[in-house]
Amino acid sequence: MRKWTIPFVLFLLCLIFLVPDQGRKIQANAEADSDAPVDPPKVEEKFGAVPNGLSTDSDVAKREAESMSRKTLRASAEKFEFQAEVSRLMDILINSLYSNKDIFLRELISNASDALDKIRFLALTDKEVLGEGDNTKLEIQIKLDKEKKILFIRDRGVGMTKEDLRKNLGTIAKSGTSAFVEKMQTSGDLNLIGQFGVGFYSVYLVADYVEVISKHNDDKQYVWESKADGAFAISEDTWNEPLGRGTEIRLHLRDEAGEYLDELKLKELVKKYSEFINFPINLWASKEVEKEVPADEDESIDEEDTSESSSSEEEGEEEDEKKPKTKTVKETTYEWELLNDMKAIWLRSPKEVTDEEYNKFYHSLAKDFSEDKPMAWSHFNAEGDVEFKAVLFIPPKAPHDLYESYYNTKQSNLKLYVRRVFISDEFNELLPKYLNFLMGLVDSDTLPLNVSREMLQQHSSLKTIKKKLIRKALDMIRKLAEEDPDETNDKEKRDVEESSEENEKKGQYAKFWNEFGKSIKLGIIEDATNRNRLAKLLRFETTKSDGKLTSLDQYISRMKSSQKDIFYITGASKEQLEKSPFLERLNKKDYEVILFTDPVDEYLMQYLMDYEDKKFQNVSKEGLKLKDSKTKELKESFKGLTKWWKTTLASDNVEDVKISNRLADTPCVVVTSKYGWSAYMEKIMHSQTLSDASKQAYMRGKRVLEINPRHPIIKALRERVVTDPEDESVKLTAKLIYQTALMESGFDLSDPKDFASHIYSSVKSSLNISPDATVEEEEDEAEEPEIETKAEEESASEESELKDEL
Repeated sequence: MRKWTIPFVLFLLCLIFLVPDQGRKIQANAEADSDAPVDPPKVEEKFGAVPNGLSTDSDVAKREAESMSRKTLRASAEKFEFQAEVSRLMDILINSLYSNKDIFLRELISNASDALDKIRFLALTDKEVLGEGDNTKLEIQIKLDKEKKILFIRDRGVGMTKEDLRKNLGTIAKSGTSAFVEKMQTSGDLNLIGQFGVGFYSVYLVADYVEVISKHNDDKQYVWESKADGAFAISEDTWNEPLGRGTEIRLHLRDEAGEYLDELKLKELVKKYSEFINFPINLWASKEVEKEVPADEDESIDEEDTSESSSSEEEGEEEDEKKPKTKTVKETTYEWELLNDMKAIWLRSPKEVTDEEYNKFYHSLAKDFSEDKPMAWSHFNAEGDVEFKAVLFIPPKAPHDLYESYYNTKQSNLKLYVRRVFISDEFNELLPKYLNFLMGLVDSDTLPLNVSREMLQQHSSLKTIKKKLIRKALDMIRKLAEEDPDETNDKEKRDVEESSEENEKKGQYAKFWNEFGKSIKLGIIEDATNRNRLAKLLRFETTKSDGKLTSLDQYISRMKSSQKDIFYITGASKEQLEKSPFLERLNKKDYEVILFTDPVDEYLMQYLMDYEDKKFQNVSKEGLKLKDSKTKELKESFKGLTKWWKTTLASDNVEDVKISNRLADTPCVVVTSKYGWSAYMEKIMHSQTLSDASKQAYMRGKRVLEINPRHPIIKALRERVVTDPEDESVKLTAKLIYQTALMESGFDLSDPKDFASHIYSSVKSSLNISPDATVEEEEDEAEEPEIETKAEEESASEESELKDEL
């Protein structure tokens, strides 16, 4: 034992002297390196395998907090200057093109979707590129930090290398899946990434500092950061949680952009702009849940229980063990909430989509929460030079203001998507105005993404898309009419259909016409190319339709063999037209006449000149041809009367007086020239707020008085004219007959006072009152003094009553 004692003591003495010296060396080294930057410790290598990438240790969380709280470029990062075009582009985006700040989220989700599309494409030939675990989940995640005012958007797409970050976020690069596929076909270069396009820079509408963290399979994880001040920085990421693969964008929001920290606002934007992205979009959302927790024991109850017997205590304890006391509390939890749960049904085959799915999709698209179903829909894929998919719906009801601002409104119910990314709903170039009542969407793979609306409006593909959409829309409306049992002429077929499931379609087209019929008429006016197709969709009532709607084809099928023209008349109401003198002879000869009662019909018939080689004839205008064997004889017999009457009415601008072939019971009517305004059109034009009567004079039709030679009034007038053509009373009668015919024909009188005086003169004559008889004058009475006296008496009585009260 003693031989080991001395060495052991010496060893202890050496340790005592060495430890302080080593401590001083460590302290000296620390002081010498105090000015040098210290790399933060790296996180665990397998940290990326944590589910959903949410779990972190305390050190990682601390480092992330320090990273997120900074709004300055890291001193150790490599600095770059933005390309000059990028700086100019950012000014344009912020100041004009992307004036709507909400659009930034659409652009980021669009870019994320592009990156996911590309990694999915690469995985078709190499499944290993997806990796393992959560990296195989192709999804987009949105998360927010309200305290630090940071918005996170993350995808598990293809990611970017350091060089990709520098090029794609520092210069203007092409964007989109189509560009990537094209590049693959030409060069076979697989080292392509989810390139960010023009839309990325819209992030500076809401953020003053942006971080882009990205991890590519072929490179390390890097951070791109910029304050939109002309410079950006890139550094290797050694402090954030490993992404595994993909990109995470952190937006440090401006103070005025605090609304984007609201979960409801983010949900609204995703629903509006990116509802039909083909990848899941999840939001880290809060949720309040009720939870049962143990209740606190009441000490007073415990004190009372001590006075009870030991046996009862044991029983109570056993019951408490069986049924512990609890209380319900609310607790806030967080979980991933799927925002785009509506399936993109237009990407599926129409045969695979059920009616119920179409109905749900319509309600989601139209934001219509009523129980009304769309009248019809059309789901189709267009192929060829321009490829797109579309779904069109006919709403169950027309908006209340559909026609109030028809030519001024810019809003369209057709949404434009490019590769399932919502672009705009204000593209009037997709459908003409007369079809703006249709709802639906168009998803094109041909149109470019991330460009301004003005540039898209000039794209050559839009004309082709518009042409196909119009054709499909009109086919959908035509099919709605064909499937309506009320639209068929075959009674047996109608009875069969009414007894089948097709009974639901009964009356559907009549409902459509009542809601949107005016749009079809406007289409005939505006769209010369499709005028004939639109004319087939016209519906109207006739003198033989018994209150039901009739088509032009049905009208033609009922025409007489000798009838060459399609007869119609315009007016304010059906009841008024049915009593019109213009229909008397036509009704007697059993001709069918179309009754147009909508003011737009007057404009419509100026454009719809013929249909199926049949001309249209307004029965209130010149040109009506009805056979009458005695026409020539009657013209010769009444030649003197017509000539005299025309001279008498010279001051009333009457063009001519003729024998009529359209009257039966009425003595005369006033018709207009074939290409001039009808009486109803004159009223419409006069009612215009900004109408100018002086400029409308040349459009008024020349008025022609047509007389009924078989009527006793006309016969008697002819005899009086033959006897004494200069008789003033006869001239007065002739003028009165003309003014009456003007009113009955639908015209306004230019001098109603003159007409009234002629009527009163005629009444005097029938009552044997002298034409010189005057109105009896009133006697002058002293009313004012009488009123004053009465007022004085009332005042005196009030004074006396006041004295009595006092």
